[in-house]
Amino acid sequence: MDEYEIVELVKDRYRTGSIKAYNNFLLNDLTIISEESYKRSYQHNPSISKQVIGYVNNYTTNFVSDLESPTLQWDFISPAYLHKIGYVFGGLRSLGPSPLPNLKYIIYCITNNTGYMGITLYEFKDKLVIELVDVDVAANNLNLPKIVSSVLGSKLLSENNTIGYDERDEIDKQMRSQKLFADHTWDDAWRIVRLYFDKNDRKLSKEVFKISEAYERIFRPYRVVYSTKTWQPVLV
Repeated sequence: MDEYEIVELVKDRYRTGSIKAYNNFLLNDLTIISEESYKRSYQHNPSISKQVIGYVNNYTTNFVSDLESPTLQWDFISPAYLHKIGYVFGGLRSLGPSPLPNLKYIIYCITNNTGYMGITLYEFKDKLVIELVDVDVAANNLNLPKIVSSVLGSKLLSENNTIGYDERDEIDKQMRSQKLFADHTWDDAWRIVRLYFDKNDRKLSKEVFKISEAYERIFRPYRVVYSTKTWQPVLV
């Protein structure tokens, strides 16, 4: 199944209301189940972890910046990569109780919060943004293999090897401190993008353009914007 087919699948599941808010798992039989359903299923069938090929974050937002560059808002790349190579950890960004060896994609499914319609959000009225990122591509471009190796050292990887909070945070810290976004760190790039899109700080336009170029180069997202009236792709 290619990227186009996966994005179309997520759109159709959203359209029929069969995808839950926030954390969902895409299985290789093309079903999408909630985080709660996945964890319940895992208790009875641990092999379900090998069926996961995608992680789907379905949410609404009040910010244009989230719709324009969702990966800068939600950092699922490092936990996804760690789960893929055999590690697990607890906390809010956990992707479940077991490694996900066949995980390939992080998918963002985003709509404007219809309860809040600021001027800057108008262009996304009645729109659904779906952005798909390949975990391996993003991890390599973020130097995660090297960072993980430097933090974990020669620790032998065993099944369900749990990473502690300190190790996880150090991996995130090193990843986010790199100046990969037009000489900006991850957090500085996110702040600039927020100011430009959500606070209408137009003097940042050149920096945002350069950050957007870096965003495309690092994450190589497959992105489609749909009309929620026609369910066809549209230009924004």
